Amino acid sequence: MNLKMVIDQIEKEKGFDRRTIIESIEEAIVSAAQRKLGKNKIFEAQYNEDTGEVDLFEFKDVVDNPEDPDTQISLEEARKYDPEAQIGDQIGLRVEVDDLGRIAAQAAKQVLFQKLRDAEKELIYKEFKTQKDKIVTGTVLRMEGGAYVVDLGKTEAILPYEEQIPRERFKQGDPIRAYVLDIQKSTRGPRIILSRAAPQFLVKLFESEVSEVRERTVEIVSVAREPGVRAKVAVRSKSDDIDPVGTCVGYRGSRVQNVVNELRGEKIDIIEWNPDPAKFIAKALSPAQISEIIVDEDLKTVHVIVPDDQQSLAIGRRGVNVRLAVQLTGWNIDIISESKMNRMREQAYKLFTKLPDVGRKMAELLLAYGFRSLEDIAEAEEESLARVPGVNKKYAKELIAAAKELIEKGEGGIVITGEDEEAEAEKKEEDEKIEKVQDEVSTSEASTSVETTATSGDQQESNEDASNETEEQEEH
Repeated sequence: MNLKMVIDQIEKEKGFDRRTIIESIEEAIVSAAQRKLGKNKIFEAQYNEDTGEVDLFEFKDVVDNPEDPDTQISLEEARKYDPEAQIGDQIGLRVEVDDLGRIAAQAAKQVLFQKLRDAEKELIYKEFKTQKDKIVTGTVLRMEGGAYVVDLGKTEAILPYEEQIPRERFKQGDPIRAYVLDIQKSTRGPRIILSRAAPQFLVKLFESEVSEVRERTVEIVSVAREPGVRAKVAVRSKSDDIDPVGTCVGYRGSRVQNVVNELRGEKIDIIEWNPDPAKFIAKALSPAQISEIIVDEDLKTVHVIVPDDQQSLAIGRRGVNVRLAVQLTGWNIDIISESKMNRMREQAYKLFTKLPDVGRKMAELLLAYGFRSLEDIAEAEEESLARVPGVNKKYAKELIAAAKELIEKGEGGIVITGEDEEAEAEKKEEDEKIEKVQDEVSTSEASTSVETTATSGDQQESNEDASNETEEQEEH
């Protein structure tokens, strides 16, 4: 049987390596020979490129007294095939492939097809392994158990329910772009997992739209995303001549708008990364205006004080804005309104000034660093209390002892909350307004939120003031 044309056709249609096809054919012939002539026998198949046929040989060891006729042959018998054979040699005896019979030939065919299927799976796996962490384009075939099955040409991929953008729907035949999240091997072939909800999908979209990001002139430092709702992207430039925010936004928002359109209107805040946590967090909480930021680097926590009318904006609808800011910056963020902070400071002043050498400024610092009762101070470790600016270990020990003494006198048990009956009433009224405020803000925002992220001069001054106040706090 001339296999050359068959090999050429498989090589062309399937894209297999020629050597892989030939090895599969040789293995199939050996398997068939063992089934027909004996599974313990040693066979070797060799494809002949000139004749287009497979030569099959059975190998036996030359010994004095053969004990296993399947693998051994006597010297006398061996010299019938090779007159120069010696004890210890291994001799190959030609076996006619046509003698294998119809059943063996069918078995060889099955083995060959299985080998080729395995080779095809491996080829697809290797090809798509290089596509991991990239965006691919396919066509929606069907939905199975909430997941979309996507045709990628040579294979199919899965877009699981949890990796879809909420409320986004596709129909059979719709084109779809997605991020290759993972590629797994399985008995049925490579399992390719896609995602449209991953933050990396957003990064790759910017890389495809913004040449400076693709070339790493502008770097995306971090991304926070609630798919289908809002995303925040922190960028920085490696050149002083390039505005990273403006570059990603594009002329009249053209670049970011293409990304927004792909994400079905998901709002995107693009902000400039800053090594100063106070400045970075202030920008991350935009469009809200910030009055003051108190940074606790040891606990990686910031207390952000905002005007009362900005609190709902800073928190965002259902907490989205502050939640994304936390993800983007990696800091714990505590949003406090000015009125509440003022009440808490007054309470702190009244409570903590009972301690030795504690004035208004120190009382406010103790409050800012999370100490909201005498019990907090009495139970604190000296090292923890010494984190407060102006408090060393010796003074921390004095404060702890004094707090314990006040508690023993019955002056403990008071927790600084900043809440009173009037505040509760105000809070209730404010809560009723939050949804209305959020609706107004959402209506006034551009679809990309570029206006909120490209901060105005007044906003920048406000942020600088917040940073300056933070530096003053740390100096004290």
